[in-house]
Amino acid sequence: MILEEVVKYASNELKKEKINSHQLDSELILSHIMGVSREFLILNSQLIIKKNTLKKYNFAIQRRIKREPVAYITGKKEFWSENFLVNKNTLVPRPETELMIYTVLKFFKNKTINVLDVGTGSGCVLLSILKNLNFSRGTGIDISSKAIKVATLNAKKLNLSNRSFFKICDINNYNIGKYDLIISNPPYIPSKDIKNLSKDIIHHEPKSALDGGIDGLDLIKKVIYKSNHLLKGNGLFVIEIGFNQYRKVADILKRSKFREIGTEFDYNNNVRCIISTK
Repeated sequence: MILEEVVKYASNELKKEKINSHQLDSELILSHIMGVSREFLILNSQLIIKKNTLKKYNFAIQRRIKREPVAYITGKKEFWSENFLVNKNTLVPRPETELMIYTVLKFFKNKTINVLDVGTGSGCVLLSILKNLNFSRGTGIDISSKAIKVATLNAKKLNLSNRSFFKICDINNYNIGKYDLIISNPPYIPSKDIKNLSKDIIHHEPKSALDGGIDGLDLIKKVIYKSNHLLKGNGLFVIEIGFNQYRKVADILKRSKFREIGTEFDYNNNVRCIISTK
């Protein structure tokens, strides 16, 4: 079969399953299997696809039909212009989380800082910051040993192993050091709302990285409480929050003696990130 027909067939199969990104997904998966760019597929639409490649592609498309995220099928996801290794033990990085990076880099431009990333997952947030703040160092903690393994591999891939340290640890038990920046994208979805998420998320992404307890604030409260003790005076605390949580989280921050200095809105105009200092 020629490339153009292979992609068209796969795209139609995904479309039947009501996967909105059917065309993009079919191209991303094939380009990954062939080890080429999406542009290569477009420019070489009449190329004959080898049987072995076709077999791998069909298997991968079946995985996508079962709503497995493309990032888990390809083993990578672009975030802040870098490809990060991901798997079922880490959340798939979201574009909204990049908002936190913009804020941090603006605030600490040309400075050397010590960073703590709480709930680091694939390490994409911490490593993106370190990649842009050349002499800074950072620690990423997570309760998942498998996520920490992925973050460590990403640090190695980006040549940041000498400036980053990853540790399996619950924030409640973490008492090492003082930080110029504490950043966190904790689980913040209320338990009752998990069932309303897309099948891609419910059936494949780690529940422990999504479920924030009854009101979605369990982990947010813990991170704020501990950050009060771990953040340097005048240090920056940046936290990602969920839909409709701004007022409650702002109140918790205020009661914990944090001073709010800014917010970042997501692409649906909801407050996605609160920036505060001590």
